[in-house]
Parts: sequence; structure tokens; C-alpha cells
Amino acid sequence: MKKSTPAADPDCYVAALSGWQKDLVALLRKAVRAGAKLDEEVKWGHLVYSGEGPAILIRAEERRVLFGFWRGKRLREIEPRLKASGGYELANIEFEEGDTLAPGVAKKLAAAAAALDRELGDPRLDAKKKSASTKAAKKPAPKKKSASRKPATKISRRR
Repeated sequence: MKKSTPAADPDCYVAALSGWQKDLVALLRKAVRAGAKLDEEVKWGHLVYSGEGPAILIRAEERRVLFGFWRGKRLREIEPRLKASGGYELANIEFEEGDTLAPGVAKKLAAAAAALDRELGDPRLDAKKKSASTKAAKKPAPKKKSASRKPATKISRRR
């Protein structure tokens, strides 16, 4: 993947694309905006839609476009092409030239992702909680004093 200068805003992000990628990203963007009341920004070099936390991403790469959802594993009933990847509950649909997605399905995915965002909050916080509980579970138990040792006795000397 070629490194590119991050776009100043979502409109510039789409404007910088060409061909099938521009058409697909524009379609996905329109569907997300129609289906979900989320903030849209360019973050981490691609389009990110957030509410309580990041919920949806659209990323155009050299030869593909990713349509991703931070809680996408929960959305596979809507679209079986969602494949789990990375941390959180992330799942993506990977598009190559010629691949399509019905705008109604994209809108339904966006609405469901926004509902999960409102209901469950920021997925990054869940990951932090899981990480903390995993670390606590792996932490060794404190050592117990051996029963065979006699307790120390205090010796007093009279003068």
C-alpha cells in the first residue's frame, strides 16, 4: 500500500480517489450517512464514523476498499461477507474492482452499527477492560506464609 498524505476532510478524501474506488466509497459513504447518525471524520488515514467510540470505517487502498465495523462480528447475519479481523469485534468486507454491495444493505449495516454503538459504548473501553481482567487473571497469587515456620517471638530483656 502506498503512503499518501491524509485528506483534510471526508470530501477531500473521496475527491482524491478515482475510478471504481471513488464510486464505491461515495456509495458507501452516502449509505452510512443515511443509515446512521454518527460523526464523520478522516482519522488514521481513512473515513471513520463515531458516536460513543469508533463504529464504522471506509478505507480505500491501492487495490481494494474496506468497509469495516468495530463490532462487525455481531453484524454477520446482515452481511455474511463480513470477515473478522484485528482486535475488538472488528469485521470487514473487502471489495476489489467489480465487487458491489446494495445500498440498502450498507444502510442497514450502518444503522445496526450505530445502534450497537449507542447500546454498548466505545469498543476500545471493552478491550481495555478485557486486557485488565486478563492481566489480573495471569497475576500470580500472593505467597502464603509457610505453616512450618514458627512465628517470631519477641524477646525482652530486663535490666
